Parts: sequence; structure tokens; C-alpha cells
Amino acid sequence: MGGDFGPSVVVPACVHALSRHPELRVILTGNERAIKEKLLGADGRGNEQQRLSVVHTAQQVEMHELPSSALRNKKDSSMRVAVDLVKKGSADACVSAGNTGALVAMAKFVLKTLPGIDRPAICNAMPGMEKHCHLLDLGANVNSSPEQLFQFAVMGSVLASALDNRDRPSVALLNIGEEGIKGNEKVKQTSAMLSASELNYVGFVEGDAIYQGKADVIVCDGFVGNVALKASEGVARMLAFFAKEAYSRSLFTRAVALLSKPILVQLKRRADPRHYNGASLLGLRGIVVKSHGSADWLSFSNAIAEAVKEVKKDVPSRISQRLEAILLKRAAV
Repeated sequence: MGGDFGPSVVVPACVHALSRHPELRVILTGNERAIKEKLLGADGRGNEQQRLSVVHTAQQVEMHELPSSALRNKKDSSMRVAVDLVKKGSADACVSAGNTGALVAMAKFVLKTLPGIDRPAICNAMPGMEKHCHLLDLGANVNSSPEQLFQFAVMGSVLASALDNRDRPSVALLNIGEEGIKGNEKVKQTSAMLSASELNYVGFVEGDAIYQGKADVIVCDGFVGNVALKASEGVARMLAFFAKEAYSRSLFTRAVALLSKPILVQLKRRADPRHYNGASLLGLRGIVVKSHGSADWLSFSNAIAEAVKEVKKDVPSRISQRLEAILLKRAAV
């Protein structure tokens, strides 16, 4: 029921995801009447809707609602019930486009964090010139300690290894410079911890490295990560606006646009943020994926696909095992 569009996007996205993943089953939580109205108009070429069920909820979390208020007062909301289903084992993962703060609070309260993890972190794949990278934290924690940043690095490394089939994903710290003398004490302490670990740590990187493929995983606190993410989205929209404006100035530029359409289509496909929708809330005893609030049906279906991959790769168990091994080694030293 959350996000900018609610069931009008989520329902067709689920039907589409069901057609792409024959093994998938979907439970939609929310206002049953509103959901079934959208289901009547949704396409279903095969048995997609037979693998979809609805759990009615009387409440929904508003996008502007305080996380503490949602946690206390919205126990029968679509978001809370979805997280509860993961806790009970009735669902393998939860996907939501709703209030991010409320989702983090509910997921942490209901599912709890894995042993050795202080706080969950939001991680998302970012497009790059040669390859994508996994950037975390993107806003779950506005201030993180060196130990928590170290935990984020472990979680991101495990996710990249599982989803990208990389034996030793490279891990970097986002900083104001690549030199070891730069940055605040927090990133310097984190760098020392990562250098002494078994992770494939490659040092500090600056913001432009996110798109240059310099590392498979880039770690920062949630304040920095969220600013980087939103700035990137703003730049993408600005460039799209400039291109559209330039191509529509005259008959000549419109003709050029037609001639270059195949290139523009390919460019859009590579950089389209809809193909990168679905941020993982890592560090929990269950799988939770956050979709962008303004996601359309294609974006949301890609967030579901992200959850499917994480279920198949059993990401929480992998994180737990890897962190346990690292902590045991650190304790032995």
C-alpha cells in the first residue's frame, strides 16, 4: 500500500514478476478490496494469479509518518504484516516501496539483526562504466562507528560474492581523497580494521569511483550514502532533461534525434535506474528489499527479482557465516 502509487503499481509488477519466475509465489498485504480491483485489470497469461494471494490489513503506513509512531501504532499495516510473514516463515522475503524509516524500524524490531551485526544497512547496485558496484549504507544509519562500517563491508562483500559470482569482491571506503592521510578519524580507523582483515580491501576511493568500476563494494555511512544516491539521481534527471531539450530545439535536431534513436535507446537501457531498483536491507535474520517510492511497475518487478536472487543465494546465512569466521579470527589474533 506504500510508495507513491500503491496497488496500481505493485499489483501489475507482481503479475509480471510471476510470469518471469515460475517458482515464485506472491502474498500481497494491504486493503483487499483495492488490491482485487487492480487484479481484475492485470494481465495474466498463464497461472500467474493462481500463485498470488492476498492478506487483508486494516492500516497502512503513511510516507510522512515517523518510524517510532508506525512501529507503535501500525501493527496491522501492510508493511508490518509483510515483515511478520517473513518472521513466521510464511514468506521468504519482504519487498516494500513504503516509508523507508518505518520499514527499517519494523524489520529490525521484528526480524532482529544477525549475530555480530549492530545495525542493518541499505545496499543497492549502482551502474558503472565497466561494471556495477554495491554501495552501502544508503540511509538506514546517519552516523556509524568504525566497527559498524566494518560490518557493512563484510555484508556488502558477501552480497557481491553471492549475486555477482565473485570469489573475492574488492571493497573500498568512500572518502574525500584516495590518500591515506585524508578523511576523518572514523574512516581512518575503519581503513585500519579492513586492512587487517581477510577482505579484499583496496583502500579509499572518491565519489566518482562509484561509476568507474574501481571496486565491487563501496562503504560509507548512511548520511553520506544517501546524499551520494540522491545527487546521482538528480544528475541523471538533469542530463535527460538537457538531452530532450537539445533534441527538440528545431526540425534539424528532431531529425538527428530520429537518426540517433538506436544509440539513445541503448544508452537509456544501460543507465535506466529502473533496472537497478531494489535496495537490500542487509544484516537482518530475514530478507527485506526496499523499492524506490516512485517506482513504476517495471522498477518494482525488478525489486522483486532482487528478493528472489537473495532467497536463492541464502544471503542472510552467508553473511552470518562469513562474519562469524572473521570475528573468530580477529579474537584469535
